Amino acid sequence: MKKVMMMMAVMVIATTKITFAQVKADAAFNQLLTAYYDVKNALATDKKDVATEKAKILSARIDAIPHQDLPASQHTLWMEQSKIIKTKAAELASGKDIKAQRKSFEGISYAMIKTVRNIKFNNTTVYIQHCPMAKASWLNEKENIENPYYGSMMFDCGDVTETIKSK
Repeated sequence: MKKVMMMMAVMVIATTKITFAQVKADAAFNQLLTAYYDVKNALATDKKDVATEKAKILSARIDAIPHQDLPASQHTLWMEQSKIIKTKAAELASGKDIKAQRKSFEGISYAMIKTVRNIKFNNTTVYIQHCPMAKASWLNEKENIENPYYGSMMFDCGDVTETIKSK
């Protein structure tokens, strides 16, 4: 009886540790997603300087992800995509003009889309939107189109191409 109780205690502790690690990772990923939205919103409203500052925050959020707790396949994906996001965020932050920032944002968006699709950490619905003029996609926290690639010139140009429900 003692062995059974001891085994159950070990299982409960192990399960709790895994669950806690997943909750911690999900929270960090959702903070990353919020930082991404902040960059997207700055570009959609033609705010170059705000986009620069928000890209720096996005980069810091990447470093805060507890990636070592991810399952092997997700960890590999994250390591690949985080490198892209970080590189493109640095490009965006040092972009000379909003056009260059928007081009960098395209790389960030594709890496974020791949990450959200495969790690499925989002605690709210995420909309993947696409602008046929820019031939580029992005994530949005709202179903209404807010085009970061053209800003005020074509703020509502695009379509929702996919909806990723919350975890």
